[in-house]
Amino acid sequence: MSAVHFDSYTDARAHLKDLLDAAERGQVATVRRDSARTAVVDVERLRYFLGSLVPSRAQAVPEEGGWSVFIPGLPVAADGATFSEAITEMVQALREYAEDWQERLLDAPNHREHWGLVQLIGLSDDDQLADWLVGSVR
Repeated sequence: MSAVHFDSYTDARAHLKDLLDAAERGQVATVRRDSARTAVVDVERLRYFLGSLVPSRAQAVPEEGGWSVFIPGLPVAADGATFSEAITEMVQALREYAEDWQERLLDAPNHREHWGLVQLIGLSDDDQLADWLVGSVR
């Protein structure tokens, strides 16, 4: 089966199973609505791809009594008594940043380019996000 394209929301809705099946198989699956075209993709495929493309660049620094983790260029940082605690706190800080981005930062010039990161955060569970932070994509 080749790519699946529907030229209207109504047509896509009538063939929703075909659209979702194509996306799950990794085929190109799109829906046109007015002048916009939207891709439908499998979450795990997209998450893995984004994790491969968007390096975490996270830096962990041992400090007296614990660890600090930050990502240069992002207003996100976390501390913990252990490295593991700092990573857990950083996962939560990233989730808060993604929420703020969705609510008010998506159009801000200095945050706009973080779309891929926000998608990665939203599509990952805590363990996947922690793995991404320490450089292990799964």
